[in-house]
Amino acid sequence: MDTLSLQQTATPSPLEHSLRPHFRELSQFHSTRALEASPLYARLRPEVEHVLNGVDQDDFTPEEAPTPLSSGAVRATAWNIERGIKLDEIISVLRGHELMGRSDVLLLTELDYGMARSGNRHVAREIAEGLGLAYAFAPCYVNLSKGSGLESGAEGENAEALHGNAVLSRWPIRRAWSVALPNGKDKMRGREKRLGNQRAVVCEIGHPAGPFRAVSLHLDAHSSQRHRARQMKVVLDFVERLNPALPTLVGGDWNTSTYNSRRAVYSIAGFFRRVLMGVGHVIDNHYLKPERWFERGLFRELERRGYLYAPLNEPGAGTLHYDVKDLAANTNMGEWVPRWCFWWIEWALRDHGGRCSLKLDWFAGSGIEPDPHNPPRVIGGLRGSGGEVLSDHDPIVLDFTTAEARP
Repeated sequence: MDTLSLQQTATPSPLEHSLRPHFRELSQFHSTRALEASPLYARLRPEVEHVLNGVDQDDFTPEEAPTPLSSGAVRATAWNIERGIKLDEIISVLRGHELMGRSDVLLLTELDYGMARSGNRHVAREIAEGLGLAYAFAPCYVNLSKGSGLESGAEGENAEALHGNAVLSRWPIRRAWSVALPNGKDKMRGREKRLGNQRAVVCEIGHPAGPFRAVSLHLDAHSSQRHRARQMKVVLDFVERLNPALPTLVGGDWNTSTYNSRRAVYSIAGFFRRVLMGVGHVIDNHYLKPERWFERGLFRELERRGYLYAPLNEPGAGTLHYDVKDLAANTNMGEWVPRWCFWWIEWALRDHGGRCSLKLDWFAGSGIEPDPHNPPRVIGGLRGSGGEVLSDHDPIVLDFTTAEARP
């Protein structure tokens, strides 16, 4: 089924499974159609669906109720934490940062559970336990490999081999749902083979200023602009069917790259078009403002449903920063596009220091307003104690009030 509502559950975790001995055989299939037609998958399908429809929840909030922000606003942080590979440093930053450390709710994307690349840790649970939060984690994929790019060389083997998204909260999570999104590409094609599809995590938060819904949303990178708009529509449709209607905040990595990345050839053609448009012009007016043209379908869908987005985000501030010298990014892309493309990219960015930024991470909300005294912002330049980058994305922070909280 596409959705699942779970109250907080006791052990054992709904994500426990016995699929690992079959990973090697499952990874021999080169398309989802061939996989699903096999007797092996027919036998394993009930367990696969049980895991992928599951929501893992727990509550580590202290008995003493937390203190709301003095402004009366709710603070949200959305962050793609790149698997949680730098987990200890991420927890430290989320605990001690002057803004993010006072977050009421965290909308986190790209969290591992039992992946070798991140030390086989349960990333969502460890963040919640380390910060004293409640959490709801929904797996998107059962990974049949260690990952893409440099991740494929990670030491050890996957354990649970799950990857997904999560909502964490300083306040009670009353209900949680996992919402399946249609795939932008066949996840069994290519080097990184996975079972499943992206999922949004929808949670009802019991904040003292009034309940609201928080949605952690990661849209497909390898998809078209139209497909990302379709995925957004699925989420908004689901939220609209929930009762009672509540103020809703949607945040996360929407992969608004401006590209149709469903296939490499489409991305290459799209890049050629943008070079003709003028690289500087595209960086300033499209990469950092994708809602203007290339991704307008997604943002028009939000507007049509009554969701604000412009006042909930720092205008023109990038959240992912590409550098032609970035080995990890180039290794990952090299599995997908021909090597000659990197020479072309380097040539195109020659007048920009070999770098460009894109705005991929967003908030949108219905029944909420931004706090006029604390504007939304992108938190750039985060580094670990050893100077290492914590994620390939910058977090975004928003202070907002709900309709129920306003006089």
